[in-house]
Amino acid sequence: MNESIDNAIKARLVEAKEILIASHVRPDGDAVGALLGLGLALQQSAKKVQMVLADGVPSSFKHLEGAEQIKTSIEGTFDTFITVDCADFKRTGKPFESIGQPDINIDHHITNEKFGKINLIEGEEVATAAILTNHLPAWGIQITKPIAAALLTGIITDTLGFRTSNVTSESMRQTATLMETGADMPELYMRGLVRRSYESARYWGGGLSRLNQKKGIVWATLTLEDRKAAGYSGNDDADLINIVSAIDGFKVGMIFVEQPDQRVKISWRALEPGIDVSPIAKFFGGGGHAAAAGADVDGTLEEVQRNVLQKTQEALRL
Repeated sequence: MNESIDNAIKARLVEAKEILIASHVRPDGDAVGALLGLGLALQQSAKKVQMVLADGVPSSFKHLEGAEQIKTSIEGTFDTFITVDCADFKRTGKPFESIGQPDINIDHHITNEKFGKINLIEGEEVATAAILTNHLPAWGIQITKPIAAALLTGIITDTLGFRTSNVTSESMRQTATLMETGADMPELYMRGLVRRSYESARYWGGGLSRLNQKKGIVWATLTLEDRKAAGYSGNDDADLINIVSAIDGFKVGMIFVEQPDQRVKISWRALEPGIDVSPIAKFFGGGGHAAAAGADVDGTLEEVQRNVLQKTQEALRL
C-alpha cells in the first residue's frame, strides 16, 4: 500500500460532508460493487452520499443491499467527487461531463489515465473492490456485511468466479476476509455469474447465431434488433462475452454490441497466457487489462467490426 496516498484519501474523507460517487457507463459487477461498497462505508461514517451510475444498476445486482439508492442523475450538492473502477473519465457518462476533476480516483485498470486530484491505482489487483477491501480499514472504516457483499460481488464477477489469470492467494485471502463478515459467497456467485433472465438468454441467442472465427479470433455480434426482439432492456452484452471466452482453441475472444447513434461497444478477452489486449483497446479510445479490455467506437457495426478485427489481427500478429 502507498501510505502517503492512503493518508491523503483518509484526510480528504474526514473533511468531506457531502460525497458524490460515480463509475462507468454499462456498469459491470465491479463498478456496482465498488461504488456501493464505498458508498455504504461512507454512509456508515455519517457522510451524506450520492451514488450515481449513468446507466443504472443491471438486474443481476439489484439484490445487493443499498442498490436502490443508486440513481442515474446527480441530485443536490456535493463537496467531494469520487470515481471508482473507471480508467477514463469520459466513461462516467453524460451526467458528469461538466462536473470537473474528481477529488479521488480509485481503480485497478493499468490503462487508467490518473485524472483525479488523488489517484489510487493498483493495476495488480483483480478488482477495484479488492482495492477497497484492503484500504477501507486503513481509512478507519469497518467492513460490515452489506459492504462486504458489494465488494465480494466485485471480486467474484471481475475474476469470472476466480478463473482469470491474475487471481492470487491474496485474492482468496480478501475473499475469506469478506466472507467472515457473513457475506454469502455461493449466493453472490450464483446471482452475479450464473443466473440470467429469460430475456438475457434470448438475447444471447441472437449473438450466438452470428458466432464467427478467423485467424485465432472468435467473436459474436449483438445488434439493436436482437435487443428489441429479445426484450432485453440493457445496452450491454448480458455477459455473453463470458460464453464466447469459454470456447476452446482460440487466442482471443471478442464481442461487438451495436449501440444507438452509430456506436459499437467492443470487448476483448485474451484466451491464452502472454496475450495483452489492452493496447488494442487503448488504440480505439478504450482501456482495461492484459486479459480483458473494452472500447466504444463510432461508426456502423459493419465498418467498426471490419476495422477492429483487422487491427486486432495486426496487433497480435494473428
